[in-house]
Amino acid sequence: MRVMVLVKATEDSEKGFVPTPEAKEAMEAMGRFNDELRNAGILLDADGLKPSSQGKRVAFDGPRRTVIDGPFAETRELVAGFWLWEVKDMDEAVAWVKRCPNPMPGPSEIETGRCTRWLIGNGNLTPEVTEIHDRTREKLSGN
Repeated sequence: MRVMVLVKATEDSEKGFVPTPEAKEAMEAMGRFNDELRNAGILLDADGLKPSSQGKRVAFDGPRRTVIDGPFAETRELVAGFWLWEVKDMDEAVAWVKRCPNPMPGPSEIETGRCTRWLIGNGNLTPEVTEIHDRTREKLSGN
């Protein structure tokens, strides 16, 4: 089962990385955790995001598209980083998240959600939508 693991942003992460001794130590601990994930065969991808002041949103309303420049309010609703993991079930994902070093200097949250990719063959999508999804994935993977 593929899961997306989201590190929620905090006011600290929205300020950007400040190279303090504590931040360096935290980054090294996260590096060791990522090595554990990789060695266990779970880690598919991971990265951090720059503060939302460097991001953009596109709001959809019917045919209209509106571009909104960051920074964005509601820091607790933002994402500071992510992992993409391959696990046997959600319990395994949660067990790994609980082993993770705190990704922020203070209180923080990590959210885990199941990716829909593995649901496609289970009758959740029409054959037409499944075909479009498969073609898109092939194009993205370069096949």
